[in-house]
Amino acid sequence: MALSNKKGFTLIELIIVIGIIGVLAAIAIPVFAQYKARAYDSDTKSHLHNIYLACKSYWVDEGSSSDCTVPIASGTAYGYTQTTKINIVSSGGETNFTSTAFHVDSTNTFSIDSVGSIS
Repeated sequence: MALSNKKGFTLIELIIVIGIIGVLAAIAIPVFAQYKARAYDSDTKSHLHNIYLACKSYWVDEGSSSDCTVPIASGTAYGYTQTTKINIVSSGGETNFTSTAFHVDSTNTFSIDSVGSIS
């Protein structure tokens, strides 16, 4: 009988490759979830900063004692754009301004005060 020249992978080789891919996926998926959570938090903080800047423009126009809310900052004159993924509640004048926000896909809530400090 003549030896045939067969090409291909053995079952053992395929199982080893699948195992390696499984180990890499087990490492990568939790790291990717952390990256997503940090991106959500960064997006929330960015929105807080943007509404703060829009309110600063509003106070220049209307006076520092006027309350600045999300609908006011979202007006065409002040440039803040509300998205569906970020929930923001803002109130107060320039000296007592507070705003809190959270991303719907994150568990963290952030706030900004009248001097622009985000916590």
